Amino acid sequence: MPENHQQYLQWDGKRFTQWAEKIGPSAAAVVRSILSSCKIEQQGYRSCMGLLKLADQYSVERLEGACRRALSFTACPSFKSVKNILVTGQDKLESEKPAAKDMSSEYGYVRGAAYYGRERK
Repeated sequence: MPENHQQYLQWDGKRFTQWAEKIGPSAAAVVRSILSSCKIEQQGYRSCMGLLKLADQYSVERLEGACRRALSFTACPSFKSVKNILVTGQDKLESEKPAAKDMSSEYGYVRGAAYYGRERK
């Protein structure tokens, strides 16, 4: 094997999963997803390495948030989707949608029960 490929011999799926678990549960789920999406596990090692190195460029918290957001979109996120979330800053956006506003109490019933042929009790 060439020297630049020999470094891959020390890598395995368990090592990447343990590394990702130190970042957070969402990162670990993304790594497991990447590894399981490849026919041969070794094909996903570079994507996993790239994903986990994003914590150096951004931060551990942002990477975990981006992984959480990517998992909310799809069950099988990729390195590219997580990186795109980080680049565009979507991980900083609030993930929870605001609660729907109850419009019935604000406007009330305009016509009342008598209009609809019912008697008020």
